[in-house]
Amino acid sequence: MKLLSWNVNGLRAVMKKGFMDFFTSEDPDILCLQEIKLQNGQIDMPDIEYHQYWNYAEKKGYSGTAVFTKKEPLDAFNGIGNPEHDQEGRVITLEFDDFFLVNVYTPNSQRDLARLDYRMKWEEDFKKYLLDLDLKKPVIVCGDLNVAHQEIDLKNPKTNHKSAGFTPQERNKMSELLENGFTDSFRHFYPDAVDQYTWWSYFAKSRERNIGWRIDYFILSERLIPSMTSAFILEKIPGSDHCPVGITLKR
Repeated sequence: MKLLSWNVNGLRAVMKKGFMDFFTSEDPDILCLQEIKLQNGQIDMPDIEYHQYWNYAEKKGYSGTAVFTKKEPLDAFNGIGNPEHDQEGRVITLEFDDFFLVNVYTPNSQRDLARLDYRMKWEEDFKKYLLDLDLKKPVIVCGDLNVAHQEIDLKNPKTNHKSAGFTPQERNKMSELLENGFTDSFRHFYPDAVDQYTWWSYFAKSRERNIGWRIDYFILSERLIPSMTSAFILEKIPGSDHCPVGITLKR
């Protein structure tokens, strides 16, 4: 079973850059998208044999998530049940027989950390949401988590300790989640791998020079580890400033 996640940085834009070729060639069982940047009715998806779930931000051209799944879930719901957070289309949850799948686009703390306080509130509320789900059945959470957890998760850690996505506060929140029964799928297989990134700035040919950050993840309840057979980064897929990430599970 192959699960993929991709921050497309505008689905309408990436549709013009080979998105459907990627989709059909990879043939995932589940594809999660973040930062779709559109509203209902603003895109005509080709006829595909997937169940589709969308969560649009109230603000036009901003945020938003989508999930495509071959197997119909038992249930599907948007948001985390908190009006403070649920206006930006950031979370879709699907319930399957053996797990919950949570697709998330975590808020960015922004330049000069203008939104860091809000981000900390989000982190606490989102962690509680995941832990509550985990009491019922295992959880797979994927998406753009907007944090490089360890120093090996970005090219230039020494100069970025005060940058959004690498502050001690954000990294500590990721640590807290992992300490509560979750595992970073990529680090499970590759604990010491360096130069493995999922996002690159458009500035100064950063992608060509591989000056990047690993901020896109599959995080799983630890009891799902025996079911996981691989975790990977598709760094050569173009079209966005992020690349897709994925995992495979035993069926």
